[in-house]
Amino acid sequence: MVRLQFCSLLEAVNKLCLPLLFLHFSTYFVYSRENYSCVGRITNKMPEIQLGAHTVRSHGVKVARTHMHDWLILLLLAVIDVILNVIEPFHRFVGRDMMIDLSYPLKDNTVPFWAVPVVATLLPFVIIVVYYFIRKDVYDLHHAILGLLFSVLITGVITDAIKDAVGRPRPDFFWRCFPDGKGLFNNVTTNVMCTGVKSVIKEGHKSFPSGHTSWSFAGLGFLSWYLSGKIRAFDRRGHVAKLCIIFLPLLVAALVGISRVDDYWHHWQDVFAGALIGLTVASFCYLQFFPPPYDIDGWGPHAYFQMLAESQNGAQSSNNSNFLNVRESELQSVYIDSQHHSVNSRDRRPILEGTEGERRQ
Repeated sequence: MVRLQFCSLLEAVNKLCLPLLFLHFSTYFVYSRENYSCVGRITNKMPEIQLGAHTVRSHGVKVARTHMHDWLILLLLAVIDVILNVIEPFHRFVGRDMMIDLSYPLKDNTVPFWAVPVVATLLPFVIIVVYYFIRKDVYDLHHAILGLLFSVLITGVITDAIKDAVGRPRPDFFWRCFPDGKGLFNNVTTNVMCTGVKSVIKEGHKSFPSGHTSWSFAGLGFLSWYLSGKIRAFDRRGHVAKLCIIFLPLLVAALVGISRVDDYWHHWQDVFAGALIGLTVASFCYLQFFPPPYDIDGWGPHAYFQMLAESQNGAQSSNNSNFLNVRESELQSVYIDSQHHSVNSRDRRPILEGTEGERRQ
């Protein structure tokens, strides 16, 4: 009889507890997934903070100090680029028979030298600043400017280093070497014996790769990456018109490169190599500071989401510490109340014993 009652009780407990246990683990699994997706931005998008909370005035100095070594490296790259432009490039052998492909007329630049920094650096800089006044995010402003400057300076150093090492003559080298049109060659080696201006001849040995093209693709290529993230061009909604905005800077860079061939300052291989160098460096520099544009968080820099994660972790830890402090105070109050109750019971015991003795007497 007892065994039968125990079996019935066990069956009832199983029917009641198993669904509750399943519900508990289901709730825990869902809560864990939500926690994982909210705390770390690795899987899902992290909620944005209010606009204007991190401006140049409030956090600009702090962000700049964090990347102080990056700014020093930028300064070093600028110095190296100046040195590479001062030193003499390699003077490649140029024979009499080679002059057939190097006798194009000496023309002025369609895109002057001063226009390249304006198009490749100043224009993206203005767009980045305009976006800052819309978003008021110092992380985006700082990292975009830093990535842009790294892109153009690294490209400049690579381009000028290759120029000096290769020393390929430009298509108009004949008229640089012989302004009067009278060729003078060595009787033994048939190498050129230039009679022109030294600085013009020096510039004539810097054909490969194209500096105009590499700088243009470095700055405007970075701008294309930047715009593709800001307008969410790859959000899988099929807005093909967004691609026109992305391709516009690349089209401008391509036209700059084409002008170098039309002006007979570069061979087509020089322009192709310059475009490849500039676009590759721009891609690396952008992805160093920003997620890919097709990412769900591709509109903001890595530092922005890292700051959000740290702020959420800080708020969560403060809540946990407050909870522990409240629990500790509650335990202390309970302990004090129990001690007070025990003291009162001890104080009342002699009085009760005295009253009971009087009643017995």
